[in-house]
Amino acid sequence: MKVDGTDERVMAERRSRCFVSAVPRMTTMKRKAGWWLGIAALGVFTSGAWGQHFKVDPAASEVHFTLGASDGPVNGTFHVTSGEFSLDPASGAMTGTVSVDAGSGDSGKQSRDKKMTKDQMKAQTYPAVTFAPAKFSGPVKDSGESTGQVDGTFTLIGQGHPISVPMNVHVEGGSFTATGEFTVPFVSWGMKDPSFLMMKVEKQVKVQLKLAGSVSK
Repeated sequence: MKVDGTDERVMAERRSRCFVSAVPRMTTMKRKAGWWLGIAALGVFTSGAWGQHFKVDPAASEVHFTLGASDGPVNGTFHVTSGEFSLDPASGAMTGTVSVDAGSGDSGKQSRDKKMTKDQMKAQTYPAVTFAPAKFSGPVKDSGESTGQVDGTFTLIGQGHPISVPMNVHVEGGSFTATGEFTVPFVSWGMKDPSFLMMKVEKQVKVQLKLAGSVSK
């Protein structure tokens, strides 16, 4: 059977060749589209996902601790050395680290602080105590008060432990303040029990944390 003087078999071969030649062009177009979609997704992630960036000012931040003992509670402080973290307001996901100088413990008694630094904190081997936040659960406001829970990893004498810390965050302009209180079961986390003879010490310490600094988008 003829179609305009051309055998149907020849026409079929021509259509096949046209389709084959079009496949590379279609593949290239798909690759380009995928590439541009990837770039767009990356732009959304970097500009919007981590929408709030917090930089801690060590001089304006404080770590206080209270340790119960048979001869009365021991109160003291540690120094924050650095801190920087980002927050995705949509999901609450966080990334970053806050570091505290393990050798900076000050309870007002030099001999006790020296023993705490050397025997309990092992500061020569583990100079930093860190907290790496992973998620903020609760409403996140661009300004004013936000209350929620921060989940993350608390690293003490080189060992990481998951903790949850109730936090109050206040954002005003380009500044922030975050406060929270939590308990560290330091003996069960590998630290030496400081109890000695008749002087008994609790196996956990209460920590009051205040972070302050700048916030940006």
